[in-house]
Amino acid sequence: MKMYWQEKKRGLDLVVEMDNGETFSVGGVRVTRRGIEALAKTNGYDPGRAIKGLNNLEEGRVFVEHFEPWRDFFPVEDLVVEAEVRPAG
Repeated sequence: MKMYWQEKKRGLDLVVEMDNGETFSVGGVRVTRRGIEALAKTNGYDPGRAIKGLNNLEEGRVFVEHFEPWRDFFPVEDLVVEAEVRPAG
């Protein structure tokens, strides 16, 4: 398994890719008309894992990674975020 940030049309997704090529988004950062927003996904409801009004995409990446949202979905995996952001594909 591997984990990386991937460019999307309006921001970035934090993606976990399984060995079989299947992908799962565990968080994201979006540029909206109202500014930059970030969300770290979870199995339950936690409004503290979303934020609006960020200054740039990097702040959003740091916010999402702080929660380590991949642990909610892949607790036994020892995942590390790759340094390079992958282009949209």
